[in-house]
Amino acid sequence: MAFIAIGVLVVAYLIFQGNSELPVFGPKDFNPELVDVSLQNVENHHTVADFKLTNQNGELITQQDYDKKIYVTDFFFTRCPSICPIMSNNMEKLQQVFLNNDDVMFLSMSVTPEMDSVPVLRKYANNKGVVDSKWNITTGDKKHIYNLARKSYFAVVDQGDGGLQDFIHTPNFILVDKTKQIRGVYDGTNNDEILRLIDDINILSN
Repeated sequence: MAFIAIGVLVVAYLIFQGNSELPVFGPKDFNPELVDVSLQNVENHHTVADFKLTNQNGELITQQDYDKKIYVTDFFFTRCPSICPIMSNNMEKLQQVFLNNDDVMFLSMSVTPEMDSVPVLRKYANNKGVVDSKWNITTGDKKHIYNLARKSYFAVVDQGDGGLQDFIHTPNFILVDKTKQIRGVYDGTNNDEILRLIDDINILSN
C-alpha cells in the first residue's frame, strides 16, 4: 500500500512561528495537488464543510456537535495494520491531555465505511480508550467522507470519485478552530508533531 506524503506549504507557519497566533490555512496555502480545481487560488478564508456522519454509538454526528469547538480530525480505517494504530494511540494521548478542556474535541472518519459498521467502530473505540463525549469515531457515506478529505480538509493528493475502487489514506491530523477554519496540519505518526499540535491547541484555547 502506498502512503502519500502530504506537502503543505510551511511559509505561513514560519511567519507566525514563535508568535501567539496561528496562521489560517486556505486553499492557496496548500500544495495545489491537494486542492480541488474548483477551490484553487480562492482568496477568501476557507471553512470546512458541514458533515453528516454516524459515530460508534450509532448516533448522527454533524457540524452542530462541534459548534464553537476546537477539534482535531483524521482519516483512518479499523483494519489498517500500519500507520492507523500509531495515529489512534496519539489521538488517545491528545484526548487525555485535553480531557478536562470542554472546548477541545476529536473526530475520526473511516475511509472504508462499507466495512466499518457501528459495531466494528464500537469495538475499536473500546480498544482505543475513546471517551464518547470527546472523540467520535465515525462512518458514513463514502463519497461524502472522501469529498470532505479532498475538498474540505485537503488531506490527500490523489483524486477520485468516492467509488468502489477509490481509496485514500493519510497520516495527517488537521486542526480546526471554533470558526471552522484550518489552523494546522500535522503528521499524526510523529511525536514531535504531536507536541507541536498540543502547543497549537493551547494557543487556540487561550
